[in-house]
Amino acid sequence: MIAIIDGGSTKCDWVILENSGKLSLRTTTLGFNPNIINPDFIPQEINRNQDLFFLKNHIEKVFFYGSGCGTSHNCKKVHKEFAEIFPNAEVSVREDMTAAAYAAYNGSPAIVCILGTGSNSCFFDGERIRVDLPSLGFLIGDEGSGSALGKQLLRRFFMKKLPKDLEEDFKQTYNLTIEEAIQKMYHNPRANAYLGEFNQFIANRRKHPYFQNMVFDEMKNFLDYQVLPYPEAREVEVNFIGYIAFIYEDILRSAAAELNLKIGNVVQKPIESLVNYHKKYMLNL
Repeated sequence: MIAIIDGGSTKCDWVILENSGKLSLRTTTLGFNPNIINPDFIPQEINRNQDLFFLKNHIEKVFFYGSGCGTSHNCKKVHKEFAEIFPNAEVSVREDMTAAAYAAYNGSPAIVCILGTGSNSCFFDGERIRVDLPSLGFLIGDEGSGSALGKQLLRRFFMKKLPKDLEEDFKQTYNLTIEEAIQKMYHNPRANAYLGEFNQFIANRRKHPYFQNMVFDEMKNFLDYQVLPYPEAREVEVNFIGYIAFIYEDILRSAAAELNLKIGNVVQKPIESLVNYHKKYMLNL
């Protein structure tokens, strides 16, 4: 059996295939970003999933693509945990950017971006992935992401920058105190996911002119930091993977047009395209 996993900071999407390529299982677990959680958590979380627990000794190949796995140090830590939980499997651990590049590939070179809980980008020519820019995480990076938008919302609420209607709506929705927010932001191993949860408030009111402008500025911020530095930026399409890109696609395309960038594919969840890429290019199924 073959396991293909798209691992975000918040959750992981799993597809288990028979060796023939036939689908055996789809499931989800919590995210395994080693910058946020202790990798020792990985076997515990997998064992909590009964389907994975009963299949783990039958899996012969594991392809894990995870946020936070962009350094060899983190890859080794995650690889160790996967190798232990899947004792009969050949394990491959790559960064989530590789999964995005594979999932968005349509036969032509492109810049590929992730806009989910976090954000990053790369250039993929069909064979080689080139990452020109580092992923700085949610504290000083992750422009345009769910955590960045959530951070913007909290800052503007507590600093009394929101319009009165949104301020009252936020109070009624969350009843959030500054003490609780600080506790969750600074004493929480999943602080980025916590911030990202506030994006739902924005998404549910995305037609509000205030949020239209706020999201537009954040999308331009992402494009400025994560796309324009690539020399190919105005020569190739810019493809996007992730929930944030998907729900704000119209605003993202408007921001890109202002910067003379051409948006190509926008895919909400890469797992299906990722599986198809593996079948076609890696497993010959």
